[in-house]
Amino acid sequence: MKLKGKQHSRSLASSRKEDVQKLLKELGQSIYRKMNEGVFPDVVIPRRSVRNMVYDEVLKQYVLGESSVTRSSQNIKHIRPFTHLVWLAFFVDKLLENGKTSTLRDVYYSAQAYNVEFKDQPESDDIITDLEARFSRPRENFSIYPEERSAIFGDVTIEYTVPGYEGKKLNLASHPDGYLIGPSLSTAELVETSAEMVIAVEKGGLFTRFVEEKVHDKYKAIIIDTAGQPPRSTRFMLKRLNRELGLPVYILTDGDVYGEHIAMVIVSGSANAAHLRDLTVPSGKWIGVWGSDIVRYKLPSIPLTDHDFKRLHELKKDPRYRKGIWRKELDVFLKIKRKSELEAFAKYGLTAIVDKYLPEKLEAAKSL
Repeated sequence: MKLKGKQHSRSLASSRKEDVQKLLKELGQSIYRKMNEGVFPDVVIPRRSVRNMVYDEVLKQYVLGESSVTRSSQNIKHIRPFTHLVWLAFFVDKLLENGKTSTLRDVYYSAQAYNVEFKDQPESDDIITDLEARFSRPRENFSIYPEERSAIFGDVTIEYTVPGYEGKKLNLASHPDGYLIGPSLSTAELVETSAEMVIAVEKGGLFTRFVEEKVHDKYKAIIIDTAGQPPRSTRFMLKRLNRELGLPVYILTDGDVYGEHIAMVIVSGSANAAHLRDLTVPSGKWIGVWGSDIVRYKLPSIPLTDHDFKRLHELKKDPRYRKGIWRKELDVFLKIKRKSELEAFAKYGLTAIVDKYLPEKLEAAKSL
């Protein structure tokens, strides 16, 4: 059984809470100090525009450059976003202090209880992202989560750290439908596992198939349903399984440009999260479905749409897709002008993807 290292013995939830509360206190003290000195307080935030995003060859992801924007209470145009940000910092501090969580939607409505109004949820979400950028911490560290969830299944024992459940342990192979990757699971300690890899799959149907066919036993794998492009809590979990337990991560998606991009987001992050560093698995490997697999396995397929072609050409301009399997398979998609789905392997029987395709791809992954 692989055990967590001593460096992980401290509660993850406690560490994250203390870290954010320290940052919040420093922000509050800065604002108070300026007011006490008779100076209009302001907040400096990294600029999140496309022009301020650069590709870091070492990190293998987009990061924000040195440009920043100042929200000053002296500028009438800045008063609204400035006060929104200060209120959000206050609200996050209350969440952490009381051991509560909130959804993005909750934040939008909770503001009204304090006579703070957002014109719509996108404005509320944008302020949350501003606070992320200001602290270089994901919103999950603020106890704010999106609605969507994905799932996990496999032989890994976790120990809860959330209030009321501290110390309780659970093996994630104990429920055939898997477990939702929500706040309590994201912050749980990873105690031990017999797994030797993680297999992330784009679709819930394939996730269920893998559980039924005992992929977790046959390949000593932890299976994760990413539910399309994975929520950030899922990407954080993938990162933890890779970093804390030393498990390689393999990614299976539909055979199209969007599936390839889902894999890239897991490996290298998204442009929307360029201000964050802890949501990627740089060593992760996309093992299919490739465009070349559509040809090799004679999979049922359909023609690419104009929108597909547009997206393909956009990705070819992205530096992350200029080398290796990423560039090769973009070229294949453009050449064959077709796309396919993971479910297409059912043409050869319901278990063909587990019995034939998966072992071949895992073997081939050794040379990627």
